[in-house]
Amino acid sequence: MSSSVSVRVRVRRVRLRVRGVVQGVGFRPYVWRLASELGLSGFVLNDSCGVVVEVEGSSGAVDGFLARVGAEAPPLAVIDSVERSECASVVGEGGFEIRESPGGGVPDAPVSADSATCEDCLRELFDPADRRHRYPFINCTNCGPRFTIVRSVPYDRPLTSMSGFPMCEACAAEYADPADRRFHAQPNACPVCGPSVALLPDSAGLEPGLDPVRSAAAALRDGEILAIKGIGGYHLACRADAEKVVARLRARKHREDKPFALMVASEEAAARLVALSPAERMLLVSPARPIVLARRLAGAAVASSVAPGAGELGLMLPYSPLHHLLLADLASVGVDGLVLTSGNISDEPIAFDDADALERLSGIADRLLVHNRPIVTRTDDSVVRVAAAQGRARPLVIRRSRGYVPAALALPGGTPRHVLACGAELKHTFCLAKGQRAWVSHHIGDLQNYETLSSFRDGVSHFERLFAVTPEVVAHDLHPEYLSTKYAQERDGVELIGVQHHHAHLAACLAEHEETGPAIGTIFDGTGYGPDGTIWGGEFLYGGLAGFTRVGKLLPTRLPGGEQAIKQPWRMACAWLSAVLDESPPLPRALAGAVDEASWGSVAQLAQTGFGSPVTTSMGRLFDGVAALCGVRPTVNYEGQAAIEFEALCSAESDADPYPVSLSSDPDGFVFDPRGAVEGVLTDLAAEVSVAVIASRFHASVAAGTARACAQACSDCGVETVVLSGGVFQNRRLLESVLERLHDLGLRALVPELVPIGDGGIAFGQTAVAAARLREAA
Repeated sequence: MSSSVSVRVRVRRVRLRVRGVVQGVGFRPYVWRLASELGLSGFVLNDSCGVVVEVEGSSGAVDGFLARVGAEAPPLAVIDSVERSECASVVGEGGFEIRESPGGGVPDAPVSADSATCEDCLRELFDPADRRHRYPFINCTNCGPRFTIVRSVPYDRPLTSMSGFPMCEACAAEYADPADRRFHAQPNACPVCGPSVALLPDSAGLEPGLDPVRSAAAALRDGEILAIKGIGGYHLACRADAEKVVARLRARKHREDKPFALMVASEEAAARLVALSPAERMLLVSPARPIVLARRLAGAAVASSVAPGAGELGLMLPYSPLHHLLLADLASVGVDGLVLTSGNISDEPIAFDDADALERLSGIADRLLVHNRPIVTRTDDSVVRVAAAQGRARPLVIRRSRGYVPAALALPGGTPRHVLACGAELKHTFCLAKGQRAWVSHHIGDLQNYETLSSFRDGVSHFERLFAVTPEVVAHDLHPEYLSTKYAQERDGVELIGVQHHHAHLAACLAEHEETGPAIGTIFDGTGYGPDGTIWGGEFLYGGLAGFTRVGKLLPTRLPGGEQAIKQPWRMACAWLSAVLDESPPLPRALAGAVDEASWGSVAQLAQTGFGSPVTTSMGRLFDGVAALCGVRPTVNYEGQAAIEFEALCSAESDADPYPVSLSSDPDGFVFDPRGAVEGVLTDLAAEVSVAVIASRFHASVAAGTARACAQACSDCGVETVVLSGGVFQNRRLLESVLERLHDLGLRALVPELVPIGDGGIAFGQTAVAAARLREAA
């Protein structure tokens, strides 16, 4: 006799709303595979807010799905939240499916950043047996273009610039096969159905029979300058080891001295040019593939014109299939690296439209390597460096763009109303925010010409559509002449919130660390409009997101001739000597060949009388002046050049004996007085001490004085947290020294790591300030 026992399995259905970067990163096929593995039925789909999932099955299988769905997500996915609800009833459908995205709805799904070609695609790219062998647009759900091809959300092919390339039968089969890594990969394509490249003018005379990429490599090998259409715009390229060619590119591009970026074939090739720390290596090979600034090795095989006067080289690895092919072809003939710089004439936006590129770049490039996939948003390469102190390596974002944008940043406390922040004037970005998230734009550039201003306006409109933000509040800098301020004032029907420049620097750093303050903000930069109408730039602030008080400042001095002193640092040398000597200073020996006596005398008179010479507390101008005093750079061809070259001259020793810097009382706080350091520089110059030693001692003096000033401010205000921000802190030598000293004093230091430490972070800071004030008023 036998008996059977019937066991009833509990079946349940759960609905998930997944928010974050979950579109265009292989999240739906991943969910399909996980659900299928666990024997669950249901569906997954993209919508305007992210991903919706419904799973049905045994309670144990559903619990297993819930435990794994976030923990095992694809590498490019960033999950902000998973909202879960139990469904009232089960459906009983068979199997699990990926459904079409529904139309309508308010977009609220973060768009992912462009990502470097993955290892799987690279293997296929260089496999002669693969149908995508040497195909310059190979990609899958784990890599490829995203932000630069997206017109709207949800992220589906019809809403990208791939909409004009219908998939062939083979690609469509991959796209529909859940077992394939190209399952629902929106940019999926092959040589049969996808975009193609061409070399203009054609490759006649180069090496008949070669494909356009091999022909382009041959042209570069032979010393030609090429314009190359990339992911976010055009680059200008030439051999990095050919001095005459690099000099010719500089002349055609009208870029006298500013360093060029390099693209090298491999991590090993990079290590032959620069000293790479583990943190720098990680950044170099990361999916974002930024330009990494690293210390140049003696004897590095690059032309001297690549980075004249700089102690670092900016290197990046190939991040698109086209780049990989080009660098591999060049490496096969002994060329390790290329100059790869923005496709523009200096101070213009990078070219990204084909017709515009042909018009603007034909006079610079000998040939153009182009393709027919449209770029929706122009996006420059990102730039980062690493600062190391107390055993910790901090990434410093100099320019945040391709590979990072448009990743959302958390906004502490959120904003009750939609906000647009218009940023600064130089190194411009803008920022949009709603709810708990803020989107800082790609690098726009310097708002000093119509083309850049148009790019700013177009970018704001695109972000407003992409993230469904309708600004009710517009934040802006206090400077009345900034074009970004004027743009804010021209917006109709919005509330305006003015944010002081250096307060925005403080707020940006606090907000990215998800803090609200209070803290001491030590903000060193070139110029910023102060509430008192003077030019700030060496400030010690006490405050948080909603407000601040100035508790210290650099000793005010004159800016002889106004903006002329920015381009002619010898004027600042004259101003600081006048402050030290209290009389008309003689022309320093180091400047005798660069400045005539009459001009020096006229500027000295301006500095003493104040005529045409506004007051400034700018730390950037102090560095300029001391660099010029040492004969390093009496005039500059790009912003910060004098300070960059002065830093590069520092001796290797990090424990140089500092010159004296004093802290004196002031009705509004204290004054950081560097006149003792300037006198020390004069003494060492007279004793013919090397400029390398002088540069090291001066950096040490500013670092030591800064740490003492921070300690005093913290003690006076009852806090232990210090924010270091502003463009001057891009100086690695200075930043690392200040960080070490603050640690020794027992103070906690915060540095921007997600947003640029310079003016590219201003927009996020304006957003954080505006949001805090709106919360207070609510």
